[in-house]
Amino acid sequence: MLDESLLDAPDTLAHADRDGLLRGAAEAGARVRTALRHTAEAGIAGLAPEGRPRAVLIAGSGAAATGVADLIAALATNAAPVTRLRPTGVAAAAGALRWALPGWAGSVDLLLIATTDGSEPGLALLAEQAYRRGCTVVAVAPRQSPLSEVVDGTHGLMVPMATAPNGQYGQNGQYAQNGQYGRPGEPGRSGPAEWYEPEGTPVAGPGALWALLVPLLALLDRVGLLTAPAETLQLVADRLDRTAERCGPAIATYSNPAKTLAAELADSLPLIWTEGPAAAPAGRRFAAVLAELTGRPALAAELPEALPAHSALLAGHFAGGAAEPDDFFRDRVEEPQAWRARVVLLRDRPAGGLTAAPAARELALGHDTAISELEPEEGSELEALAELVAVTDFATVYLALAGAAPA
Repeated sequence: MLDESLLDAPDTLAHADRDGLLRGAAEAGARVRTALRHTAEAGIAGLAPEGRPRAVLIAGSGAAATGVADLIAALATNAAPVTRLRPTGVAAAAGALRWALPGWAGSVDLLLIATTDGSEPGLALLAEQAYRRGCTVVAVAPRQSPLSEVVDGTHGLMVPMATAPNGQYGQNGQYAQNGQYGRPGEPGRSGPAEWYEPEGTPVAGPGALWALLVPLLALLDRVGLLTAPAETLQLVADRLDRTAERCGPAIATYSNPAKTLAAELADSLPLIWTEGPAAAPAGRRFAAVLAELTGRPALAAELPEALPAHSALLAGHFAGGAAEPDDFFRDRVEEPQAWRARVVLLRDRPAGGLTAAPAARELALGHDTAISELEPEEGSELEALAELVAVTDFATVYLALAGAAPA
């Protein structure tokens, strides 16, 4: 159950946030800037590729690496095939996972490795296998991790993962750096618009996605598979900062899109319908982090295919207008709250200007099913993607914290 009153209690949310999830969501812009610095130091801007790779292979463990693979596949579109190498093993643990290259992989292919851990022996073995096959290997992982030692030097190009900003919660939900409070990504009174953290174990939170993604976007821009110059990535960082200001814990629910969405999803089964190139991967990530952080099932589908795919759900027991049992005198006090479907429509610019949004609204409202809508501000595809990911990340964190915090 979600206690909606806790959404406007920043101190209670901070007390419940033992894993630093709110900080992880708020630090995303700072992570992008630090990742850009690491990318420049690694020399990616100076690379002189001899044509495009035939195929891009992506490997990594955890939800962040899975999101990276999905986002790159969506952004690269038809420039080159993008394949995620799925791990095998007896458990989802660093020592138990193994990855293998497809039989056709060779010297004209590019292997990308993304991990917030870096201790997986299977990824080190994969890098060595790729080196023997002649594949180009680029990895983003924590500095001084076992994987970085394998990849760095003869085996490929290593970019240190941008670690979490060294900040703590302060008054009114702001963040402190060296005792000075400020908004995420903004300069302190005497510091730069980028936070630094001593080398150590990275925090794998919502911001980890950008720490892994940004260096790989810069690399793929350099080899011509997508468009993500440094200027655009700086705009992404700015968009993430502005979204964090709108969605932070000190902002009241009535003017906070993330808290509003969290409140609307209380006791709901989210049906995440997406439209537009940036919205589709954002919707799939939203469903994944809802399951991971809140234990809440969610279904994601792209319009217009979502309409026939989910129409039976809207007509069944999960519909908003589903009939209650006929026993009027039954005891409802101990009865669990029935979940009802709620459509969450994430929209970007639809292809060709055509939109299925009116049909989506008609189908949902025709079955007395509520609908929430998110549409990013104008900007590039990457900026739209960043805003949708940031708002839904914050909403997921609020659902997790308000559902677990003591009243």
